[in-house]
Amino acid sequence: MLPGTSALACLEPLMRSARSRRIRSAAAGTLTAALLATAAVGAAAPAATAATASTTASTSSATFEFVDIPGSGGITLKGNVFTPGDYDGTRTYPMVVLPSSWSLNDLEYIAQAKKLADSGYVVVSYTSRGFWLSGGEIEVAGPEDVADISKVIDWALANTPADEDRIGMAGISYGAGLSLMGAAFDERIRAVVALSGWADLVESLFTGRTQKLQASLMLGGTGYLTGRPGDELKTILGDFLAGRYDKEAELRAWGKERSPATHVDRINANGTAVMMGNAWGDSLFPPDQLGAFYEKLEGPKRLEFRPGDHATAEATGLFGLPNDVWQDGVRWLDHHLKGADNGIDAERPVRLKSRTGGGYEGYASWSTLATEHKQLPLGRKSWLLGAGELGAGAEADWSTGIGTNLDSGANGGIIFLSNLADQLVQQPPSVSVPLLPRTVSAVWQSEKYGTAQRVRGSAKLHTTVTPSDDRGTLMAYLYDVDSLGTGKLVTHSAFTFTDRTPGRPFTLDLDLTATSYDVPAGHRLALVVDTVDPLYLEHNALGTTLTFSSTAADPSWLSVPLDNR
Repeated sequence: MLPGTSALACLEPLMRSARSRRIRSAAAGTLTAALLATAAVGAAAPAATAATASTTASTSSATFEFVDIPGSGGITLKGNVFTPGDYDGTRTYPMVVLPSSWSLNDLEYIAQAKKLADSGYVVVSYTSRGFWLSGGEIEVAGPEDVADISKVIDWALANTPADEDRIGMAGISYGAGLSLMGAAFDERIRAVVALSGWADLVESLFTGRTQKLQASLMLGGTGYLTGRPGDELKTILGDFLAGRYDKEAELRAWGKERSPATHVDRINANGTAVMMGNAWGDSLFPPDQLGAFYEKLEGPKRLEFRPGDHATAEATGLFGLPNDVWQDGVRWLDHHLKGADNGIDAERPVRLKSRTGGGYEGYASWSTLATEHKQLPLGRKSWLLGAGELGAGAEADWSTGIGTNLDSGANGGIIFLSNLADQLVQQPPSVSVPLLPRTVSAVWQSEKYGTAQRVRGSAKLHTTVTPSDDRGTLMAYLYDVDSLGTGKLVTHSAFTFTDRTPGRPFTLDLDLTATSYDVPAGHRLALVVDTVDPLYLEHNALGTTLTFSSTAADPSWLSVPLDNR
């Protein structure tokens, strides 16, 4: 999902209603520049002017047309179509359907759509139901949205020179999720390119049973600004942000229906070729749920991860600039819809780029990223250093407590901005590990490593927790610590428990978000646990404590995935 813009609000009705070819051509030509200048400023309210249907313009060799597409339930979906310029009325072309991202409209993909059309595709983009000038309400990839996809394909086959045997879908964020859902419920879709999308909606936004506060507020806010949320979405979002765990079953049922992972058997039965590309630091849709989904796919498949946050890796491609994410996506479509022998099927299907630099690495599968899961015992806290030992020889029998409700300074940063800084200048959220207040944070630190540690995949924390209240939230962070004690965030995760007996210990096994990060030789690893992070909605009562403990019978440890190849 990319934030909407005031430029789009102005340009959409202008482009749709313009009667002068000159005005339409100028508007199309300036759209990309306007988007580039304003895409990061946030969403704007949807335009109130109704669009006219079927105005036609020409852009380079491909022809461009605004269209009204009948959607499910009698609504109208606003869209546009690019047709290859060499169409002579007798031939057909492979088709790509591009559903809009959350809060954006069908103008989003105009640069990429034109490129695809110039290379021989019919391209249909449409504004998802409930947003902007399209009818209906926002249903979040629900049954109505899935039905819309089939309606769009039906319309395109009847009104464009699209080949019914060569149909693909592609999209960013919401468009990616819709594309994967379409692959499950419409067997005509032969190939999908899903960028910055989700496979499991609940695990994405409710990871560790903890609400992603900033992400949810952003999605809810832009949804209200650019569209019309349905009653079910309003209820779900309200209960979610209110932390109503008595409604957790309803949330999970709602999210499960809208998760491609739920319908993976249908995708496999259809034989759809699926490519997915996401960022390691995606604030909305973390890598783990996509990796698990990828492993269950049985047809042609490809998975790519790069540094960055939600939709930041592929953003420049929306403006027609060179972009390797879109380049691979087009290669995927060319191979599976045109039969192009471009070598993409001969490459290793899992393609990763480390957050710490270097080129792309190829792997045979998601499950083979690491050659070793190195188990590092957690030791007793040193009263001199205020940290416990992390690694071999750590004493097993210990306990240590922390207070809640105060941010220690260790946190996951700010949605979009922090991971964008990581992408552009390799500067993730950082802390001074020696200065973290030990009253509200527990710290374990390793010895210096003599060689670089290539972290690939998901680290896992195992410990025993004793709460002083029946519910609470904790966050675990893994840092790369230099000789000055400055820790760069490698990965983290959150966990919320409810209905626990105060004073009674329970076992915690927490998977930290998967990543690709090289810890330099001479640096240490540090594990930090606290209870407050601005990214999340926490559930600690004032004055409560959490105690972590370890015994010889059940020692606490951190498992770190390492690639020693």
